[in-house]
Amino acid sequence: MLLFRWTVLLLLIAAGVCFAFYVGTGQAHFRTWGVVILKWTVIAALGFFAVLVLERLL
Repeated sequence: MLLFRWTVLLLLIAAGVCFAFYVGTGQAHFRTWGVVILKWTVIAALGFFAVLVLERLL
């Protein structure tokens, strides 16, 4: 569980850094990477919550 929490936290930080670089430089590839990382963060978070729900049910 701790691994999932750190993974989601680090992915959120990485997405934030990419968006900050996009705002600072205006280069579109930073925004693209930020969106991709954010997408995988949401997928990881959904997986984390699915594991929590399954633990409660079983």
